[in-house]
Amino acid sequence: MSLLLSEFTVNAGRLRLLDIPSLSLPSTGLVGVIGPNGAGKSTLLKALAGIIPHAGRKTLDCTWPDPTRIAYLPQDFAVSAAMSVAECVLLGRRERLGWRITAHDRAEVGRVLSLLDLTHLAEARMDRLSGGQQQRVLLAQRLLRDPRLMILDEPTSALDLHHQLEVLSRLKALSTDILVIAALHDLTLAGRFADHLVLIEHGMLKAADNPEAVLNGDMLDPVYAIRCEVFRDRARNPVVVAHSPCDPCPKSPIR
Repeated sequence: MSLLLSEFTVNAGRLRLLDIPSLSLPSTGLVGVIGPNGAGKSTLLKALAGIIPHAGRKTLDCTWPDPTRIAYLPQDFAVSAAMSVAECVLLGRRERLGWRITAHDRAEVGRVLSLLDLTHLAEARMDRLSGGQQQRVLLAQRLLRDPRLMILDEPTSALDLHHQLEVLSRLKALSTDILVIAALHDLTLAGRFADHLVLIEHGMLKAADNPEAVLNGDMLDPVYAIRCEVFRDRARNPVVVAHSPCDPCPKSPIR
């Protein structure tokens, strides 16, 4: 079983934003989507999540999950409501809630809060949390959906180093049973935690492979317009060091 894309395109009027003729990904695991700003990472994630229209075919296990089993977390997030953290997380199950909130519902909220080290904030107001705390709460809200597919746009962008590692470790553990697709800017973290990397350049698929095959100077330098060096940490994971910028390669139009 796998996730398959075929002739997968996104247009804005006459402008083609994304063009992926073919892509095959495992049906479980953590997939990192990487690429420079404006490459099309968010466009890909939104199309997969059903937020924006696309042409072509997408399947996961020969079908596509019901929207209630897809957990999408956008790049831009902010909750200004005066609801509590527990109430916000509970909204992740809004399609299934009846007139009364059951003990099971409350237990599940407690479970996902504990997973992301948020139990102590259960009664705190969302509008008084930091950006990083809100990001973790919204991730907990998505986990409450019991998703088959998680689509996360920069899920660690507002987090400190401790919580980046904590969240990615948790996503890695969850991905043994589900598929997690996450846009990641930090290439070293992507190399450490992702099972598979998808590299996007100018709206087109540049590479889709294991981290070792994607994270090297020959692949990264022309895409990111940098000169980089890739080392190995003590666990033999790639560590990407960008030494200097260089002139970007001319953009190839999507036809």
